[in-house]
Amino acid sequence: MPPKFDPNAISIVCLRAVGGEVGATSSLAPKLGPLGLSPKKVGDDIAKATGDWKGLKVTVKLTVQNRQAKIEVVPSAASLVIKALKEPARDRKKQKNIKHSGNITMEQVYEIARIMRVRSMARLFSGTVKEILGTAQSVGCTVESVNPHDKIDEINDGTLECPDE
Repeated sequence: MPPKFDPNAISIVCLRAVGGEVGATSSLAPKLGPLGLSPKKVGDDIAKATGDWKGLKVTVKLTVQNRQAKIEVVPSAASLVIKALKEPARDRKKQKNIKHSGNITMEQVYEIARIMRVRSMARLFSGTVKEILGTAQSVGCTVESVNPHDKIDEINDGTLECPDE
């Protein structure tokens, strides 16, 4: 017989979800069933909470206490960069392998780095900025019409000065 359910225990479940879409309840059920939650209800709540991340994959952190789920969106650097490009929402079923060939400003990179600073492993803020520039390069966009790696080189040789936080 399983142990008695503790109503004050806090469980944290992290999962990747597509913003604004109800995920497959079959993938949520094994994670949420032992916690006594309805996968369909939680799926609808996730779709509501990720409404402004339409079409982008974001990490969702569920904090479950007393059979109530509190949903928190934890965006990755890539989803923040793609959101900064201000591309129109796309239908994932119809458009595949999309190229993100937009342009973002250095100020937007600093804003994303401030958001990601708490999860970054970099010692200095300039290291976090370089992480975001690397993400921008892998996404495929440019920073102020320049290849993001050129901006990383400018930070390394000191011609581009990063603000303190």
